[in-house]
Amino acid sequence: MQVFHSKGADFAYTEMGAGDAAPVVVWAHGWGQSHAAFLPLADSLAGRARHILFDFPGFGEAPPPPEGWGTEDYADAVAAWLEEKNFPPVIWTGHSFGCRVGLQLAARHPARVAALCLVAGAGLKRKRPLHKALYFYVRIRLFKLLRRFVPSGAFKDKLMACFGSADYKTAGPMRRIFVRVVNEDLSDVAKTVSCPVKLVYGAQDTETPPEFGKRFSQLIPGSELFLLDGLDHYSILSTGRHQVVKIINDLLKETINKK
Repeated sequence: MQVFHSKGADFAYTEMGAGDAAPVVVWAHGWGQSHAAFLPLADSLAGRARHILFDFPGFGEAPPPPEGWGTEDYADAVAAWLEEKNFPPVIWTGHSFGCRVGLQLAARHPARVAALCLVAGAGLKRKRPLHKALYFYVRIRLFKLLRRFVPSGAFKDKLMACFGSADYKTAGPMRRIFVRVVNEDLSDVAKTVSCPVKLVYGAQDTETPPEFGKRFSQLIPGSELFLLDGLDHYSILSTGRHQVVKIINDLLKETINKK
């Protein structure tokens, strides 16, 4: 793994594939993962492009970023490095959290992005039935009250763990960033994305459900939605990797033909 420093944080990355003149595909992993999640997919397309696989700050081999970072900070740091290295506009392929960063990058730095492939993309608020919405509202309010008034210590840590998701419980030094990220709504950001976008979702995904893809397809002008039967949030990268690779390969062809 190589390392670059940008905007106060270290990113780890590895490269593979064709030479400098080839199209550049950036692979951006999900929360709690690393570049390894995308290695089999990138390897399948090694002869078609130059591939850059990230470990975002706080994941894999990259140390955590400054405490207050949100996805826009990750995007700004990546954009600064891409510009510094004089990369052509990239094809950004993200999974879950990596899709959040990709949307921010395409919206804030459109000159750096040729196209997006968003696999199980996160960044929208869930639409829940009224009874579930009320349940989560009360739960969140109680969580915030306990966090504010219960003294710090082991008891408070255990109490907070009862309310948090599995990702929250294991976030460690990334917990503050995790809370900020999961509370983002990127609806307005998505509306400003102007590059070609492929949206890929597993039909059985319960973490980023297919209705996210349908809403994103309405928010992002000209985007194309693919719903893959029998796949969930993680199997889309393993069992479904050949279908995802075909979609990315088609996006590569479209991007090359536009030049």
